[in-house]
Amino acid sequence: MSTSVGVQTCESIKNAMVCLALLPRFLMAAVMFWLLDFLCIRKRVFFRMKEQEDDAIDPPLCISDSNRLFSLESLKAVWHGHKLDFLKAAHLGHGAPNTEVVQLEDQRRSRILDYAKDKRPLILNFGSFVQQNADIADSVVVYIEEAHPSDGWMSTDAPYQIPKHRCLEDRLNAAQLMHLEVPGCLVVVDSMENSSNAAYGAYFDRLYILQEGKIVYQGGRGPEGYRITELRDWLDQYRKRLEKSNNLVIHV
Repeated sequence: MSTSVGVQTCESIKNAMVCLALLPRFLMAAVMFWLLDFLCIRKRVFFRMKEQEDDAIDPPLCISDSNRLFSLESLKAVWHGHKLDFLKAAHLGHGAPNTEVVQLEDQRRSRILDYAKDKRPLILNFGSFVQQNADIADSVVVYIEEAHPSDGWMSTDAPYQIPKHRCLEDRLNAAQLMHLEVPGCLVVVDSMENSSNAAYGAYFDRLYILQEGKIVYQGGRGPEGYRITELRDWLDQYRKRLEKSNNLVIHV
C-alpha cells in the first residue's frame, strides 16, 4: 500500500514539474493565437512570413480567415504537442527509439528500425512531402493521430475532414488518403498507443534522419519547424561526404 502511494506521489510531482516547465511557452502560444484571431494582425503576420520565406519547397504556413485559432480545442492540441515534445525519448546524437508501427499495405506490425538499411540514412517523416534523394537515403512516412480532426480542432484548410481515430482501422483508412498525397513513398501507421508520436514528439509534424540506429538530424516541431530545406541541406552535405570518400578510395 505504501509503495503504491509513493509511486502515485512521485507521478504527481513529475506531472506538476512538467506543467510548470511548459506553462510559459504554452501561455505565449495562447496569447499569439488570441492575437492572430484578429484578421488584420493575422494577415500582416503571414504577409511578413511569406516575404521571409527563402525556399519554395518548405510548405507554406497559411490559415484561412474562417479558421479560429483561439479555442478550447486548439489550446488542448497545443498543450498536447508541447507535452509530447518535452517528454519525447528521441534526441539528436542518441539512439533512435525503435517503436512499433503498422504497415499500410498488409497491416503487418513492424518497428521503425526495420526500415533502416546498413549505413544508409533513413528519413523519418511525420508529415508529408515528395520523396527526394532516394539514391542516398531511404524514407518512410509515419502517419500519426490527426492534428486537425473534424470532431476536435477542425481546420477548413485541410484537404479531408477526418474524425479522431477510435481504432486502428480508422487510422489505416485515413492513412490511405495520405498515401495519395505522397505517391511512391512507404507509409506506415503509428500504433493506437501512439508510441511513435510520443517517443519522437512528432505532433503536429516533424522530420528526423536516422543512421546506424542513431538520430543524426532532428527537425523542429511542426508546422513552423517542419523545414524540408534543413533536411535537404543535411542530405546535400552527406552526399558531398560520400563523393569525397569515394574519390579518396579511387585515388588510393
